[in-house]
Amino acid sequence: MELNSKTMTLNNKDTIPYLTYNSLSELPFIRHGFSTRLGGVSKGIFSSMNLAFNRGDCKENVTENYKLLCKSAGFEYESLTASAQDHHTYVRKVTSKDRGVGIYKPRDMQSVDALITNEKGVTLVTYYADCTPLFFVDTKNKAIALAHAGWRGTAGRIGEKVVEKMHQCFGTDPGDIVSAIGPAISKCCYEVDLPCAENFLNLNDLDTSAFVFPKDNGKYMLDLLEANRQILVKAGVNPKNITISDLCTCCNSDLLWSHRATKGERGTMCAMMCLI
Repeated sequence: MELNSKTMTLNNKDTIPYLTYNSLSELPFIRHGFSTRLGGVSKGIFSSMNLAFNRGDCKENVTENYKLLCKSAGFEYESLTASAQDHHTYVRKVTSKDRGVGIYKPRDMQSVDALITNEKGVTLVTYYADCTPLFFVDTKNKAIALAHAGWRGTAGRIGEKVVEKMHQCFGTDPGDIVSAIGPAISKCCYEVDLPCAENFLNLNDLDTSAFVFPKDNGKYMLDLLEANRQILVKAGVNPKNITISDLCTCCNSDLLWSHRATKGERGTMCAMMCLI
């Protein structure tokens, strides 16, 4: 399979495929990856690389998918630490004590949509199937974060909250952060109703005309990637340090899981990142 992207690279495409950001791959002290829907052992509607334990897939298959992806992308399976997402904005600092949580150990918290760490040997894991992944790397203090930004999390400015938490915990200067946004459902495919759109039209300090687009049928097209970009810039991240994926999950549903394209009959992808 060929990938038409200027921002991302498809690795090991003939075995266990995963995506990386070209910009993040230039940072020598991190490893990162974003899974596809291909290369796993799951069956039926989850075929084949499903990484969610909570959608009805066989636990043994999901575990094997993690092990296959980790081997392909260079992560240590035992180091994985997962979020517990519910479309809110809580940011959790994790350490080596949290290795395995949400993967091969029970979740010990609910409502965790972002993870941060400054420890090596801890791999952050967050989940997606149209919502927007946010990657953060503090290039000075060697700290990282992953966040899940659905429309609720984006409207709740989860990206800003991650920057604030990294500053609080690690002394991160927003100007030292390199960030990447996506892949996610893009403005070409993400139609929403007025109650949803109003959450974004009310972000008065942002240029809402750049991410909320009215349609003749009373609906709106929404660009979550641009909304998140503006939120990060407001939080102090240098615009030059932000990369936005050019892959729409819905348009590329043969490669990426899309909740909208599959009408909810789907598996789940994950983002991973660790310090090395």
